[in-house]
Amino acid sequence: MNSVFLVYYTYQSNVGKEEQPMPYLLYLQGGPGFECPRPTEASGWIQKACEEFRVILMDERGTGLSTPLTPSSMSQFQTAEDLANYLKHFRADNIVNDAEFIRIRLVPDAAPWTILGQSYGGFCALTYLSFAPQGLKQVLISGGIPPIGNGCMADSVYRAGLEQVLIQNEKYYKRYPQDVESVQEVVKYLEENGGGVPLPSGGILTPRGLQTLGLSALGFSTGFERLHYLFERVWDPIIVPGAPKRISFFFLNEIDNWIPFGSNPLYALLNESVYCQGASSRWSAERIRNEVGSKFDANKAVKDGFPVYFTGEA
Repeated sequence: MNSVFLVYYTYQSNVGKEEQPMPYLLYLQGGPGFECPRPTEASGWIQKACEEFRVILMDERGTGLSTPLTPSSMSQFQTAEDLANYLKHFRADNIVNDAEFIRIRLVPDAAPWTILGQSYGGFCALTYLSFAPQGLKQVLISGGIPPIGNGCMADSVYRAGLEQVLIQNEKYYKRYPQDVESVQEVVKYLEENGGGVPLPSGGILTPRGLQTLGLSALGFSTGFERLHYLFERVWDPIIVPGAPKRISFFFLNEIDNWIPFGSNPLYALLNESVYCQGASSRWSAERIRNEVGSKFDANKAVKDGFPVYFTGEA
């Protein structure tokens, strides 16, 4: 298994310190399955970190320039079994092995470094503590702590997560009550048009696909507003009298761009398994969703006159 790593330093805040010895900080990106950020300006956490560290940004294997996994590259495998065997190499334990390979060759005297794990990077950080604590001076974790018990912990994670998703939906519709009808109207239109309409990407927008907007809309600081403004432009204006009602290209194109996971399939492939240790998830998200009955059934909600709830990361 060969992987190519992209490693580079950022010195935006280190003007005048280029030759001074400074400790190293490795940033582990969230995801799973996303490459490290490409900084374009000295701002945010990178600016602050560079005041005290040499910051290392590493594309974790399967992402960015580290032998990226894409729908097209995965199509090279002839069978699903071959692909599954290949994907075994992309777990957190090998991310730690890669980081250690780099540390002992890059850091002077192979000294321990600091790691900063964001979201899934926090999962990797705890794996690092388990597999190679000798390489660590300190560990910083931002919003990502994995289950440490045996078996599948995804069920309990998704149960807790769905409770928060329901709360976020209620908060959204309380802020924008007019959107209850707007979303219902779209779901009804999709069902009346064979269950879905084509997206510019070639996919199909279905009611369940529409609900996935909650992944970004319900969990980010400006997500409510972004979602509301999206539904402001859901319909094409009727310019010619008698023209059929249609969902606008603007809306469909925004749907395509809203959740850009098509280019990073590792996210979907690993999302549930990161909550497992020695056990299968058995499609946990779908099973837990079914436990709440019809609360996330978009078509039933429209039929019964209830708000259509958006779904979250699960």
